Amino acid sequence: MSTTTETETRAVVRPGDRVFRGISSISAIVIVSTLAGVAIFLTAEGVPGMTASADQVKSGETFLRYVTPLVFGTLWAAVIALAIATPVSIGVALFISHVAPRRLAQPIGYVIDLLAAVPSVVYGSWGILTLSSSIQPLYVWLERNLGFLPFFAGPASATGRTILTAAVVLAIMVLPIMTAICREIFLQTPRLHEEAALALGATRWEMITMAVLPYARSGIVSAAMLALGRALGETMAVAMVLSASGVISVNLISSTNPSTIAANIALSFPEASGLDVSVLIGTGLVLFAITFAVNVAARALVARHREFSGAN
Repeated sequence: MSTTTETETRAVVRPGDRVFRGISSISAIVIVSTLAGVAIFLTAEGVPGMTASADQVKSGETFLRYVTPLVFGTLWAAVIALAIATPVSIGVALFISHVAPRRLAQPIGYVIDLLAAVPSVVYGSWGILTLSSSIQPLYVWLERNLGFLPFFAGPASATGRTILTAAVVLAIMVLPIMTAICREIFLQTPRLHEEAALALGATRWEMITMAVLPYARSGIVSAAMLALGRALGETMAVAMVLSASGVISVNLISSTNPSTIAANIALSFPEASGLDVSVLIGTGLVLFAITFAVNVAARALVARHREFSGAN
């Protein structure tokens, strides 16, 4: 009677793998716990202000009427900043990755990376001291020539501290992040795809439009959503540059501007007490929800085009 012994081949788990798995699991738990803790804190502290009546708070308005202009200003400034930064970022990233010679591309890439480390208060100081006064004549020109459009109806701000100035500062702030991500995504385009397009007679620009941009589409969306999240939560630069009035207006060059949630919290919190603090924390909860929704939407957009993504 012959006996057959069956051996089970098991993968050898090294101690380093166990340590790495443990550290990764602990890190994931800490991140999720922190996110949940922030959400619980904002909800617990913000609900009293969100449910308070108008005569109980300093603003004299219900929470919905108080937060609506702030939500509008937050989204309006971030969208304008993203509209300005996206084409510039893509252009700079393409120049670095596919146009500029290596000896020029590397220094430019280093400078772009260093710009991301500049504190927001520096951008805010530059915006209020230099940009606002320099761009004010442009606002006068826009009112004179394009005043029939609601965006440039005027009257033009005499100081240049408008929502458009704040959006330009935000665009410059998110530019390094978008450019760095887009550059890395463009560099991951398969070389064979580019060479095949060129071999078929495509020009360099046609190769970029047919091979590089479709491959990097999902990565560009990811970079844009990351930049949008940065713009939504920016505080000091907007608080320093923007002359806010707490209204809803699409006028980009007037001195009557909507404020943002983050800037309003920074400016109002030192003087707040009691239910006013709860109201500000409630607006923080709204900003938290907006940012979370933006991230979820970004993941959904990325998943739709995952097969073309250089980031997945």
